[in-house]
Amino acid sequence: MPNNPLAHHRKSIRLKGYDYTCPGAYFVTIVTHRRACVFGEIAGGVMRLNEWGEIARLEWVETAAIRREIELDEFVIMPNHIHGIVIIMECENGLVGATGRSPLRSTMPCGPANKSLASLIAGYKSAVTTHINAIRATPGAPVWQRNYWEHIIRDDGDLSHIRDYIHNNPVQWETDVENGGDPA
Repeated sequence: MPNNPLAHHRKSIRLKGYDYTCPGAYFVTIVTHRRACVFGEIAGGVMRLNEWGEIARLEWVETAAIRREIELDEFVIMPNHIHGIVIIMECENGLVGATGRSPLRSTMPCGPANKSLASLIAGYKSAVTTHINAIRATPGAPVWQRNYWEHIIRDDGDLSHIRDYIHNNPVQWETDVENGGDPA
């Protein structure tokens, strides 16, 4: 079915008017396609990465090596999602933002802005998908849900709370209703 922008328009979940190329700290969550548990399993409150989970971890770490204008903080790879803190800093040359393997923007108004949080996430998701699909011989198969969730970290208290949440996420897996757990 051809794409019809009027019928398939998705409302943005980004903060209206906010420039996501701005220096700052961002908490991101990226979820696998159909919430499939493809990165490993939780055993005794500890995440045990499988081969695909290790790819997701290595590509996340590589993100900071490719994109010198960002730093990575606390992160965790879970069976069906990743949580991480990305810090976009001002570059030595005065440029701001994060970019990487995302495609160059054409003259058409589509795709993430260069040097933005969205281009960083697009590059990461593309790298993980390409690597996993090469191993499982499934070119073009989705690994991730469309889009991602983000939160602009506003202060040190917010940062501390989010770091604790990420660190404790594997322990909470068994009681998380979204993961089939029992909250009782």
